[in-house]
Amino acid sequence: MSILLWPNGAPFAKGTEPEDCPAITPYLLQSDQPSPCMIICPGGGYRALSEQDGEPTARWLNQLGISAVVLKYRVAPYHHPCPLTDAQRAIRYIRYSAKEWNIDPQRIGILGFSSGGHLAATAGTHPDSGKPAHEDPIERESSEVSLMVLCYARITMLHYEHPYNANLMGPNPSYETRYFLSNEKHVNADTPPVFLWITADDQNIQTGHNLLFASALSDHKIPFEMHIFESGKHGLGLAEDHPSAKHWPRLCQIWLGNHGF
Repeated sequence: MSILLWPNGAPFAKGTEPEDCPAITPYLLQSDQPSPCMIICPGGGYRALSEQDGEPTARWLNQLGISAVVLKYRVAPYHHPCPLTDAQRAIRYIRYSAKEWNIDPQRIGILGFSSGGHLAATAGTHPDSGKPAHEDPIERESSEVSLMVLCYARITMLHYEHPYNANLMGPNPSYETRYFLSNEKHVNADTPPVFLWITADDQNIQTGHNLLFASALSDHKIPFEMHIFESGKHGLGLAEDHPSAKHWPRLCQIWLGNHGF
């Protein structure tokens, strides 16, 4: 069941059609103990949302004992800050609903593919502690996450020009916008642990995105694990039929377990 993040209309909304209404679809575990939860940000170049990244990933996480929520965030013609606003709202919504949904509010992570990976990294590197005086109790909740899983993610907007960048930033974005959305520039001592993977010959996203982020994480002594598989097309998802990248879910499972998920 899909849940609107703002039942009375989202900030910056241009209408009331489905594409104007960010939402989440929960895949919750039935458990005696509160479970960790992962927010899934599908890829799609900030112009669409890939279905293969949503429910299949949620079902995989459920098998690991992790509740999941698939985020339907706004894409072009919506630009920044709409996707980030939607992701932060989803984090707050889950934390607000934690008791009802039997989720541990201290174990909320975010996972993204491709441009959804960029969104996940942006949310993870631009957290806030909530707005205590806000009339909406959901907005009083923190948008912090415990960890990030970034799958062939775009990271920087200062390097590696790509036509899809305009889907997020619009034409001729300012340097300030490009800098804000270059997540390697916003790693600090409070950045949560990160799992990254990509293929070396990805035709859409250069491995340099991951290397820039890994370097920043290393400089700030943030725990991370990175895998660069030798080959594989962009958009592999769970990569179940790929000879080498198919191992990423198992590697990620071990890493998640090591971090309390």
